[in-house]
Amino acid sequence: MPTIRVELPAHLRTLARVTGHEVALEVSAPPTIATTLDALEAAYPMLCGTIRDHVTHERRAFLRFFACQQDISFDSPDTPLPVAIVNGRERLIILGAVAGG
Repeated sequence: MPTIRVELPAHLRTLARVTGHEVALEVSAPPTIATTLDALEAAYPMLCGTIRDHVTHERRAFLRFFACQQDISFDSPDTPLPVAIVNGRERLIILGAVAGG
């Protein structure tokens, strides 16, 4: 199983009691956005419902996903992650969005 590195925003690191900026997760192949989030929530159950809705599993509005400097927030959850993420060269970044004016 590939090991996916996931960078979490500060508020989720605090909630999950994670030190450092990223976590490493073993994700079943082929790794997708959905399977990576499944692995994240399995490893850190306190994050269930914070990244995705409990029922619909849709991404929360004020979070974004980035892979290889591309916003993949609106891609299908079943979209395979890029090779650079799968082989560990890059991280999947979960970023807290900022709103206001």
